[in-house]
Amino acid sequence: MNTQPTASHFINGAYVEDTNGTPIDVIYPATGEKIATVYAATPDIIEQALTAARAAQAAWGAMTGTERGRILRRAADIMRERNHDLSILETYDTGKPYQETSVADATSGADALEYFGGLAASLTGEHIQLGEDWVYTRREPLGVCVGIGAWNYPTQIACWKGAPALACGNSIIFKPSETTPLSALKVAEILFEAGLPAGLYNVVQGMGEVGAALVTDPRVDKVSLTGSVPTGRKVYAAAADGMKHVTMELGGKSPIIVFEDADIENSVSGAIIGNFYSSGQVCSNGTRVFVHADIKVAFLNRLAERLDNAVIGDPMDPETSFGPMVSKRQLDIALGYIEKGKSEGARLVYGGNAIDGKGFYMQPTVFADVTDDMTIAREEIFGPVMSVLDFTDEDDVMARANDTEFGLAAGVFTRDLSRAHRVAANFQAGTCYINTYNDAPVEAPFGGVKNSGVGRENSKAAIEHYSQLKSVYVRMGDMEAPF
Repeated sequence: MNTQPTASHFINGAYVEDTNGTPIDVIYPATGEKIATVYAATPDIIEQALTAARAAQAAWGAMTGTERGRILRRAADIMRERNHDLSILETYDTGKPYQETSVADATSGADALEYFGGLAASLTGEHIQLGEDWVYTRREPLGVCVGIGAWNYPTQIACWKGAPALACGNSIIFKPSETTPLSALKVAEILFEAGLPAGLYNVVQGMGEVGAALVTDPRVDKVSLTGSVPTGRKVYAAAADGMKHVTMELGGKSPIIVFEDADIENSVSGAIIGNFYSSGQVCSNGTRVFVHADIKVAFLNRLAERLDNAVIGDPMDPETSFGPMVSKRQLDIALGYIEKGKSEGARLVYGGNAIDGKGFYMQPTVFADVTDDMTIAREEIFGPVMSVLDFTDEDDVMARANDTEFGLAAGVFTRDLSRAHRVAANFQAGTCYINTYNDAPVEAPFGGVKNSGVGRENSKAAIEHYSQLKSVYVRMGDMEAPF
């Protein structure tokens, strides 16, 4: 497999180029160097993708789920075979360490293709007996779906949206983030190679205006976005105008609560995974870490010792465990929040600086003595900046944990079983964790409440968001009418 895709777009089973589109430089975050250029989709490219997706969908929807599933499972196998090359491409796209991409990205995408491939044959309606009459339901595709991806998990998101859409008999046009445009093209290539008919999985590049053109097109039946809350609001409003189905997987400012009886090693591990994996660029990150006052010093000391073990460097080196930020812009945003944290009186206990040299590197950063009203405790940073807040009382910390516009994820660390489940029940969040953090198996629903989104990705729940039910009433006797 060539590691690099050969053109900007993948439409109707082939790579397509149109250099009249706005050039988008692909920058390798580890060096700041340009590694490729793609061209934003022109109106002609968008039209080609929509025409292809519309034309291909009916025959695909008419196939049996078993036949559709077989193709998705074959694609999953190819993806696993090529995990090394796909992981390298993901690292070039995002800057995430190969140590991470080799176990968390193409593998997660393959899991989604396999899971929904296995589920496809089980998509059935039901029979409802009403005396001698009866109703049956048919589960039908929506039609053409548009997926809009984020830059932190380009391969995974391309599959998380594509797999359920295709399993249900839809076609999809996927627009990756302009920051990470390469990986989704390989997903499209692999699906086509696995036997997916042309036109069912198309990839087009571009910025917001390309997304807007897709979202507002009357031929599109469903929009699924992974992104920020402000983007989500715009896309949701545009989709609502055309009464389109939507799934919105948006940002968060998620809490992790560490009680006094928690295992320190495990809770520190949870805080590290929930703040510094992918250099902190994960929507569900638990960036407000509430630590019981009795163990605060021990927690912070152990956290600092563990952070000293982070290997910061070339993301292609398998020893590297902490890579650069995805872009100069994202690095500057995170550094700006660090300055706000300092100026508002938070105590910087670890890191806090950019790292000199090539690429967009910064230190993993921890603030202690953070209060609920500080900017770093209110706004999503999307970088490796942890806020540690003190608490002593369960009811008080629950109120504080839930006092946010967001509700994507939440975690609790405790040895007390009833407290663990009580806290999880009281979290206002779509995805909760007990004595762990940020696990996202495809078998479990994933998504948020409040401003963190609508709908769910993954699991059987995703089927509801990529299909619709038709009810058919069957009368066995004569029909009555008043005249």
